[in-house]
Amino acid sequence: MIYADNAATTRISDRAFEQMLPFLREQYGNASSQYSHGVKAKRAVEQARKKVAAAIGAEPSEITFTSGGSEANSWVLRSVAEAYRNEPIHIITTAIEHHSVLNACRALEQSGIEVTFLPVDNVGLVSVDDVKKAIKPHTKLASIMLANNEIGTIQPITEIGRLLKSEGVLFHTDAVQAVGHIPVNVNDLQVDFLTASAHKFNGAKGTGILYKRAGIKLLPLLFGGEQECGLRAGTENVAAIVAAGYALEESVAEMAETAKRLRIMIEATVDIIKEKIPLVRVNGDAECSLPGIINLGFGGVSGESLMHLLDLKGVCVSTSSACNSGKDEPSHVLLALGLTEQQAKSAIRISYGRHNTINEVDTIVSAVCDVYAKIMKRRNF
Repeated sequence: MIYADNAATTRISDRAFEQMLPFLREQYGNASSQYSHGVKAKRAVEQARKKVAAAIGAEPSEITFTSGGSEANSWVLRSVAEAYRNEPIHIITTAIEHHSVLNACRALEQSGIEVTFLPVDNVGLVSVDDVKKAIKPHTKLASIMLANNEIGTIQPITEIGRLLKSEGVLFHTDAVQAVGHIPVNVNDLQVDFLTASAHKFNGAKGTGILYKRAGIKLLPLLFGGEQECGLRAGTENVAAIVAAGYALEESVAEMAETAKRLRIMIEATVDIIKEKIPLVRVNGDAECSLPGIINLGFGGVSGESLMHLLDLKGVCVSTSSACNSGKDEPSHVLLALGLTEQQAKSAIRISYGRHNTINEVDTIVSAVCDVYAKIMKRRNF
């Protein structure tokens, strides 16, 4: 099997896996316990917090561990809404956000909060000028993702952050696809909140990261004990948190080399497929995008059919976000680019990761072209 769906999840790195194992077996103490077994677990959590903070230019006290990126995204939106519940509230976001942001914003709309969903251009970029025009006197928060999970387009977050700071608007960025893959520094980005997820950078599933700038109030997500400085009650997932720290440290250390290799692989994939299937379309920004993601449209051919036939050949790709798979609906991201429903349904996403090799490109491209030819042959029969 060749796994080329790393935007959905990644294989845990060997080092992260090895470092987490002791906290599942020998050092399995509760991090809130005061005896040595618990103190060791607590120390491991704090060491992981330091690793994560260092990776994104934050202070350890600004990092809170969650169960994942979706939880962290929802937490920020709901907390800000609750904090200003006695005032008019306006939130700015975009039409191509992850469903954890979009659905949270829609839920807030149902409660009477005003939300502006900004459009994007044909490669998925939001206009800084559109953000500026959308700001109102009662705008409390903007939530704009750093890099898109379906097309890989990277947003001008630094410029947007600078604008929002000057207007006194809180700024959250969903950086789940970016952290560990491109340089991310919360101070350079001028964000107040940033969210990430360990299983996207070769950590374990079930661990998310929320950065909250010092001095900004965030209402507790869960009530109970005093875990995570009283913000998120519940016994910490020590093993997975440890894995997150090591995985992110490792990803950042290898980032430049990995990104260079992945860009070469993406370029080769596109060039060869285009040579054999000239009508193929690249969805997204070819210049300003994540190093390992490419979204390809195949005209009137069903992306779902391509995906399933590729699976039979031992190649794993996707048609859209894993969170929206299984639904007979076109990608909201591709529709936002201006594609028709048919065009959106003809797309597949190939996302390479650290464990993919350049030698796998030929196999993947050959499989894609083969299944495409078979589908076209059946249609013309």
